[in-house]
Amino acid sequence: MNVTNIEKAKDWFEVLQTSGRSQTAMMTLAPGQSTGQKAEAHEKSDQVLLMLEGELNGEVDDERTTLRKGDVIMIPAGAKHRFTNRTQKRAVTFNVYSPPTYPAG
Repeated sequence: MNVTNIEKAKDWFEVLQTSGRSQTAMMTLAPGQSTGQKAEAHEKSDQVLLMLEGELNGEVDDERTTLRKGDVIMIPAGAKHRFTNRTQKRAVTFNVYSPPTYPAG
């Protein structure tokens, strides 16, 4: 059994768990911070992003949305995406990737 706690995540992005078929991670974006300069894709992995705290502006391919606490979004493999925190409070997400997209740990 692979049990962990989301409070262990201390960096802005941190992989928590990895198995052969899926992976969990936490992401915290400070006010004004984005996931990158431009939208990028996970070519072979689907991503599920759950908003735990705050608000993010998201772009997935040609679509735009605002995500708030409790919202969940599914990002299919190959879809270019980027998230930006345009508020004055931090934004925290819990993410699942299938199959894993980042190195374990």
